[in-house]
Amino acid sequence: MAETASVSPAAAVEKRPEESPPEPDPPSTTISRVKLLDTMVDTFLQKLVAAGSYQRFTDCYKHFYQLQPEMTQRIYDKFITQLQTSIREEISEIKEEGNLEAVLNSLDKIVEEGKDHKGPAWRPSGIPEKDLCSAMAPYFLQQRDTLQRQLQKQKAKNQELADTVLAGRRQVEELQQLVEARQQAWQALHREQRELLDVLREPE
Repeated sequence: MAETASVSPAAAVEKRPEESPPEPDPPSTTISRVKLLDTMVDTFLQKLVAAGSYQRFTDCYKHFYQLQPEMTQRIYDKFITQLQTSIREEISEIKEEGNLEAVLNSLDKIVEEGKDHKGPAWRPSGIPEKDLCSAMAPYFLQQRDTLQRQLQKQKAKNQELADTVLAGRRQVEELQQLVEARQQAWQALHREQRELLDVLREPE
């Protein structure tokens, strides 16, 4: 009994299972916010198409579907394509006007830099005016740049419209001159005809 109960420390160590080495930390799989936004748009479009399925479309136009099933399919395909294109163009315009890609990339950069930052985080200085300016100045500068770009685009459109109006006015003036010239030519011809008739009517 005593021999069975007494186990040497070496044997206990040998019977102890080997500890597995610590697993390495998984690599960083951070996805940029621009890609997240694009993924959100794609997911939204997929759910939108699923919600407006062809079956539901035909249910709304049963009579027309029964008469023209192929035409109904073409109309539905064209509707879905134009809807997706319109939404993507609208999102792209919003991203361009708000300079979202640059803002989101800048935010990603700030987050990544903050991970390696060992110093103390930002704290208010105690001067509200200074803190407000430091926080809001970049936003207002960005808005100023956006408004300037929109202003330049609008100026270009206005100049294009003005050129079109001037070209139309020149065409109208040319048409008026042409009409006046033809009217004068017709009046001159009419006078000559009357003079010729008067000459022919004179007695010999």
